[in-house]
Amino acid sequence: MTARTVICQITDVEELSQDVFRVHLQGRAQALAHAPGQYLELALDEDTWVPFSIANANRGDGTLELHIQHWPERSNSARLKEMMRHATRLTLRLPGGECVLEPDSRRPLLLIAAGTGFAQMKAILEAALAADSERPVDLWWAVRERRDLYLETLPREWAARYANFHFHVAVEADIENDFDAPGVTAHQGRIDQALVRNLTDLSQHDVFISGSPGMVYACVDALSPLGLKPERVFSDVFSYAPREPGIDDEDDSAKRGGG
Repeated sequence: MTARTVICQITDVEELSQDVFRVHLQGRAQALAHAPGQYLELALDEDTWVPFSIANANRGDGTLELHIQHWPERSNSARLKEMMRHATRLTLRLPGGECVLEPDSRRPLLLIAAGTGFAQMKAILEAALAADSERPVDLWWAVRERRDLYLETLPREWAARYANFHFHVAVEADIENDFDAPGVTAHQGRIDQALVRNLTDLSQHDVFISGSPGMVYACVDALSPLGLKPERVFSDVFSYAPREPGIDDEDDSAKRGGG
């Protein structure tokens, strides 16, 4: 799809946690068409465009959803939050990105997200389950503590509804013993280490990863011995931060899906 600049109406702004808010947008359906996994760029001014993952599969109704994390120490984040409080319209450029779900693939899906990287995985998962509700899907969401699971109820609903869907959480802090449920499992520690402890053969999987460059490449390195096929691994990081020595693994989920 060719990228285009459009103006959308803000229809709702909802606080999902103390530092993540969800924005609903409305515009012309044809102008907002996108593939699951793509992102848009939002104009703060004529010279400043900020990228965010589109958090919903294309419904054909001209609606878009964004999950935006507020970083108080970042000036653009403060400007963006203020804009959401007072603006009624936003200027967007979309779609962007090649980390997209292949419409004809029915391979098992492994979706791995850190923080607001969940937004991209949500769009991919919505499209995958709509196309084939029996497709095996494992969603892993890495957070520092439970309160960072700003939409925890949603993957729990998927786990209750779809027999082949499993929701995994990798939490750095302690988590309650009663967190687990049918189709829902908590894991203590770093996401790459939790993946290695719990996965085996990935030779038949499509794998999507959303997070900071350090997190993405740590997961790739951890999973490579499990039969991971390079051509079946997808991440926006591969485009905007090709692997090189000294990659800083500071969480920069604002690159795709964060605020």
